[in-house]
Amino acid sequence: MSASSKLPPFDPADPLGIDDLLEPEDLAVRDTVRQWAADRVVPYVADWYERGELPGIRELARELGAIGALGMSLSGYGCAGASAVQYGLACLELEAADSGIRSLVSVQGSLAMYAVHRFGSEAQKQQWLPRMASGEVIGCFGLTEPDHGSDPASMRTYAKKDGSDWVLNGRKMWITNGSVAGVAVVWAQTEEGIRGFVVPADSDGFSAPEIKHKLSLRASVTSELVLDDVRLPADAVLPEVVGLKGPLSCLSHARYGIVWGAMGAARSCFEAALDYAKSREQFGRPIGGFQLTQAKLADMALELHKGILLAHHLGRRMDAGRLRPEQVSFGKLNNVREAIDICRTARTVLGANGISLEYPVMRHATNLESVLTYEGTVEMHQLVLGKALTGLDAFR
Repeated sequence: MSASSKLPPFDPADPLGIDDLLEPEDLAVRDTVRQWAADRVVPYVADWYERGELPGIRELARELGAIGALGMSLSGYGCAGASAVQYGLACLELEAADSGIRSLVSVQGSLAMYAVHRFGSEAQKQQWLPRMASGEVIGCFGLTEPDHGSDPASMRTYAKKDGSDWVLNGRKMWITNGSVAGVAVVWAQTEEGIRGFVVPADSDGFSAPEIKHKLSLRASVTSELVLDDVRLPADAVLPEVVGLKGPLSCLSHARYGIVWGAMGAARSCFEAALDYAKSREQFGRPIGGFQLTQAKLADMALELHKGILLAHHLGRRMDAGRLRPEQVSFGKLNNVREAIDICRTARTVLGANGISLEYPVMRHATNLESVLTYEGTVEMHQLVLGKALTGLDAFR
């Protein structure tokens, strides 16, 4: 470096200079989603959360479709064909607004649309994907059951052949978007193994009662799916997959989005704590001038930007076709855990104000308690990594 060269200034919002790794197209995607969230979610989400509702979800879905956020990493059929890094950046910005909004997008694109795109017939893709990409149709993904969460191989939902038709019976639980979905991808036991089915929500015997009294993800639609002799034609089955590898590959794709998304919630809490620390005065000066507060802020920034760097690395591996499921578990386990710790530390900086919905901290902290255990609990991801490290299976 010559004597005349100057280092760029230190940026508290990007202390590691991670933005230097992003292409102009990446930044354009990030800025578009950030602006949409700032206009359409941030001013209202505290009220939605307090009421336990997500009003106007169908309108929000259409707006998300219009900016290319639904199924954005898929190609064709009206999908944006964005890179994995761009999809991750979108998840980060959406979850910085609220985990429920990111969940809406993740379930739509990384679970329901991804399942049809990867395992569906051409007719199924043509029928559903363009309308789902535009937000005209909302989708959901039925895997978890009331008695079987971490052990989907033991699911009780069953599909049996009746002539050329399929007849489905069973229940699914904790299904995001369930009661507003126009289509559900439902996984069921069959004589030949676990299969996926595309189930229109207006099918006879299908219902999706909404789950109430949640204390987390309150600005999100969560439902039970009930299948009572739901009769489907032969072409409702996803033809390209048999077995658990179908739903598990969908979950891996969605977990990748969580790796980024969790850092969005963490960033929102860190920014709230930093702003508060610079303006809140105690003992005659801002609390950000005290050593203990600065130590908290430094530790939060450290884990936040390490997590974003990890997410970026995994995104580049996904774009190169080299991302393994174990690496997704690595990212999900680390980033959600660290995001929760950042939220809790931010709450201490804000003191009593940290529990008020005037600030985003407690809302993000409670939302992340759900993110911690959905799409793979802490223990499941620890065991995935443990098996990868030792070569020994401790699941059973």
